Amino acid sequence: MTQPPHDTEETTNEKLDAQDASPTVKAIKALESYRKKEPLKIVVRFKAVGNAPIMKQNFYKINSTNRFQAVIQFLRRELGWQASEPLFTYINLAFSPAPDDTVSNLFKMFATDGHLIVNYSTTAAWG
Repeated sequence: MTQPPHDTEETTNEKLDAQDASPTVKAIKALESYRKKEPLKIVVRFKAVGNAPIMKQNFYKINSTNRFQAVIQFLRRELGWQASEPLFTYINLAFSPAPDDTVSNLFKMFATDGHLIVNYSTTAAWG
């Protein structure tokens, strides 16, 4: 009569370690691939809306870790506008992002053809 193979303590521990490590390893790999896909610089395309002046150059590379407030300040500087002059910004003609949103998060969620499209206006264009 043959005995069924029995697991030794070492074999059982190896199986448990493999089971425990599998989700952890997958999670680490997923995080690494997520980090690799994030570009250091993001192409931002500025589009005028309404009576806002059109910029001569409308494509700029901006650091992905910047807050959207930095994009607003950059746009003001390029247009030569003071802080007291009205400037309304929108993403994809849809909504106005919060100044503390990161450019990276906005790009991940709302990128179009590899660009983050920022529309700007001197008056409130939507809502």
